[in-house]
Amino acid sequence: MTSADITKNTPPTVLAIHDLSGFGRGSLTTVLTIMGTMGVQACPIPTSLLSAHIEFEGFSFLDLTGEMEKIITHWQKLGLKFDAVYTGFLGSPAQAALVRRAIGLFSHPGTIRVIDPVLGDNGSLYPTMDSSMVEEMRLLIKDADIITPNLTEAALLLGEPYRELIDSKSIAAWLERLADMGPQAVVITSAIISDESEPAASSVIAYNRLPHGRSEFWQVKCDYIPAHYPGTGDIFASVLTGSLLWREELPVAIARAMRFIATGIEQSELAGAPRKHGILLEQVLPSLNGPLSRTRSQQLFPYNSKE
Repeated sequence: MTSADITKNTPPTVLAIHDLSGFGRGSLTTVLTIMGTMGVQACPIPTSLLSAHIEFEGFSFLDLTGEMEKIITHWQKLGLKFDAVYTGFLGSPAQAALVRRAIGLFSHPGTIRVIDPVLGDNGSLYPTMDSSMVEEMRLLIKDADIITPNLTEAALLLGEPYRELIDSKSIAAWLERLADMGPQAVVITSAIISDESEPAASSVIAYNRLPHGRSEFWQVKCDYIPAHYPGTGDIFASVLTGSLLWREELPVAIARAMRFIATGIEQSELAGAPRKHGILLEQVLPSLNGPLSRTRSQQLFPYNSKE
């Protein structure tokens, strides 16, 4: 991956196209907080307004497609360009076309395009999603440099049945097929890898397509914590995007994102915070920009899907 040539005395900029949830640590509240901490100016285009994130029963939902059109038109007149475009939860299938338009209008040659194809989790679509959104997301990821689906979303994009456990050879094939849909790099989160010779491990699996027909794969094993915290996908992709903007290589950016999430979950568990509220982001923000230890960096394991 390459990032924008950040040589000016102003911070890098990211166009953040996400929903805004009033309660629960996720979406734009998380994106803006993380980007600011990492020294990145985040400029939001909200896709929808929710009273709370979608794991709270009875949440209110307002589709902001019309306002998105107005914002994009105004920013076009201003001639804005961004060093990254980072998209997440969309409020309607029609918004995918608006996102594609925004990517075309607001990118310069060095812009990093990160798409988190938010569709579902744990084998099911989110309540605001349907098959038409899956189809639109397949079109949208053609414009991405990097995508960050969880295992459920990877299966939906590929039209594959969801698996709670998946082996290394199968997940590597999924990564390559997703990259064939457009992006240069694919990072699948929340994957439980189970091989005959190795115990099952929660992992982030990554693929980067390189010039001259070469490619790289990584498996980043995670400490298993028997708890679910909403919003970790937003946190992961936000840290990843911020790291890439500051010229960190993809494996380092992945390691930084995983370390930050692990630290946040650990602190939240120690504090006994309600899991549905998300990780205690405020308590761990100071650790976000710290140096990575050699041990953490060495937890990146390349493997070859051709074997």
